[in-house]
Amino acid sequence: MSEPLELPAYARSLGIAVTGEAEHGMPVLTVDFGANVEGRPQHFHGGATAGLLENAGYAALRTALIAAGRDPQLKPINITVQYLAAGKSRPSFAVGRITRLGRRNANIAVEAWQEDRDRPIAAAVMNILMV
Repeated sequence: MSEPLELPAYARSLGIAVTGEAEHGMPVLTVDFGANVEGRPQHFHGGATAGLLENAGYAALRTALIAAGRDPQLKPINITVQYLAAGKSRPSFAVGRITRLGRRNANIAVEAWQEDRDRPIAAAVMNILMV
């Protein structure tokens, strides 16, 4: 990515940042474990995990739209999160993958993991309206 992707205030409040690395051209986001994302002791709160997934999905979509020279307003149609394993007290990562990019709708699949990229802790499917 040529210029840094600016994350929204919600992402910054959780401590989410862009890692500087990309996976298949999409930005990888990360969040360190800390009090602002802790649910039960030593585990990520489900809402913080969902926030990481959602922001990674939007980051992927914005990256694809910028590359296409488009700047629409994004409105969520729905977001479905699957919690696959408990997020422990270590950094988490997430990346989105565009499964469909149309004129008015986009579909995105997102995965979050911790130490092992092949063992996701959560996944999401996002459907976004672009106006």
